[in-house]
Amino acid sequence: MSAQSTPTKADAQHGGPGQAPSPDGLKAGLKNRHLSMIAIGGVIGAGLFVGSASGIAAAGPGILLSYALVGAMVVFVMRMLGEMAAADPTSGSFSAYADRALGRWAGFSIGWLYWFFWVVVLAVEATAGAKILEGWVPAVPQWGWALIVMVVLTATNLASVSSYGEFEFWFAGIKVVAIAAFIVIGALAVFGLLPGAENEAAGFANLTGHGGFLPNGPGAILTGVLMVVFSFMGSEIVTLAAGESEDPQRAVTKATNSVIWRIGVFYLGSIFVVVALLPWDDASIVKDGSYVAALNSIGIPHAGQIMNVIVLTAVLSCLNSGLYTASRMAFSLGRRGDAPKAFARTNARGVPQAAILGSVLFGFVAVFFNYKWPDTVFQFLLNSSGAVALFVWLVICFTQLRMRRIILRESPERLVVRMWLFPYLTWATAAMIGFVLVYMLTDEAGREQVILSTLVAALVVAIGALRHRGSRAAVEAE
Repeated sequence: MSAQSTPTKADAQHGGPGQAPSPDGLKAGLKNRHLSMIAIGGVIGAGLFVGSASGIAAAGPGILLSYALVGAMVVFVMRMLGEMAAADPTSGSFSAYADRALGRWAGFSIGWLYWFFWVVVLAVEATAGAKILEGWVPAVPQWGWALIVMVVLTATNLASVSSYGEFEFWFAGIKVVAIAAFIVIGALAVFGLLPGAENEAAGFANLTGHGGFLPNGPGAILTGVLMVVFSFMGSEIVTLAAGESEDPQRAVTKATNSVIWRIGVFYLGSIFVVVALLPWDDASIVKDGSYVAALNSIGIPHAGQIMNVIVLTAVLSCLNSGLYTASRMAFSLGRRGDAPKAFARTNARGVPQAAILGSVLFGFVAVFFNYKWPDTVFQFLLNSSGAVALFVWLVICFTQLRMRRIILRESPERLVVRMWLFPYLTWATAAMIGFVLVYMLTDEAGREQVILSTLVAALVVAIGALRHRGSRAAVEAE
């Protein structure tokens, strides 16, 4: 069997229930309830709460179509990833699968790009959380809160994978309860069934009034897509975490099958409530934020502070998961010889300590850049990682096209999750992602992200290809 198609069992410590990890490997410390909540909370990022206002302002009620298009794309990508992850749960997830299906250079490149994406996110989320906390306790400077938040969550991740799972269980739980409550209360208000509400029943009038469902024309749907696509990042985290669960195959299958209702309820449901309660061009949506404006419109007291608590929870959840995700990707790269060997070692608690510390160190450096040079160095980091998640989704598509044949050849009984309408829907999804990347070039902010991210990706791919060629030459010389 060639190096390209060698199973990554060294990387995947758990192939199913009952399989014990190797002495120096990761431990199955995540319970099924942890995985379930990570799967649910993974699609609810801080971007949903903070970024939806600009999308509504750009597309009007038609933003629902933007969310539906991106949601469908994420559902298809997760189905492909779920097919591969259920057959071979591994801490490296799509990077390890790309390694097998497309070549060592591909696994190296997408693994490091994904790591880079998440360590930059650490700085973004730490700063966002620090701003909220400084507003509550101004005696502690913003940089102090960022430091405290990073240190606490680093300690959590270093303690054990179960402590990460427990923190994420409660963080995600708060987000889920908050969104569910918002949808229920908002829907009651829309139909005039909420006792004590200050506004009259809006019904569906706001969806078609004020210029119609698409007040800025059909093209605004695509503009909305660019604004909302990045709020969906993180749904793939559950496939990385599955390798440290009690029953990885079952966890991945369950998460993959439930992604449709999760996106439908939490994204489309909550945005529908906002645009039904308020006219899309209401100034308060942009001024106060879409969710705060909606809560204020029905007379919910202290809506701003309530939302701050929820956003802080979403930020801490993203920070917690980002550190976990970056460290596990670094661990997987180390196991495959594509990162320092120290990253591949685990301590007595089954925690990849060096991978966590290496990831958080870069996160601290990025936080420093954000405070010292926010408009130059840190902006470059943001833009050069901005399109990476779309690159990851694209690689997942091409990997699944090859991995389906590998799985059918080697262990067809493990193909318990199947991509729908294979290979046609896989190709269609790849085309959708490619279209979004090309369309970003027509947007000033998006253009810079695509160009810089592509340049960084090209550099990493070149390094990966040279490493692969060098290692292959060394093997042939022996």
